[in-house]
Amino acid sequence: MYAVVGCSDCSALWVVSGRPDTSGCPRCEKRHQFSKLRKFVTTEDEDHAREVRASMLANRAGHGDAFAEVEDFTTLEDFVEDTGMTDDEFMAQSGVDTDEVAAAGERAEQSTRSLGKRAAVETALRELDQPTEDEVKAFAAEHGVEGEYVERALSKFERAGEVSKSGGRYRRL
Repeated sequence: MYAVVGCSDCSALWVVSGRPDTSGCPRCEKRHQFSKLRKFVTTEDEDHAREVRASMLANRAGHGDAFAEVEDFTTLEDFVEDTGMTDDEFMAQSGVDTDEVAAAGERAEQSTRSLGKRAAVETALRELDQPTEDEVKAFAAEHGVEGEYVERALSKFERAGEVSKSGGRYRRL
């Protein structure tokens, strides 16, 4: 069941699904007992409830006649899509080279992921199965992290009890 209800404090309208004990006004955030809320319409169809609410809001704003001319409130989405500029048109009007933006997006998708130094070492320890120091260094090197940093980080992780080293292999704890 769906109900179009109104707030007694600020006159906001909203659709409530089911029969909850309480419902909060989306505008003033006051909690109301559902049983005491004025229900303008109750229906089993969510779209019908939404359409009634939209009609009530249009009438309040003085646009009831214009709303009545629309076949179905869901067709408004089609009208919205046909109005205004597309994203590309907007960027072009703003002086942005859309071809360059598209190329940058493609480069970003194709590039290897970029991690910070610490994140690269942590990711290596998490993704590699009991890696050796050399394996962690190789993984971190793919992300621009030098071997000396990896050695220091592994030592710190080991002292902090975040990893253990056995037989030259690291394991996260």
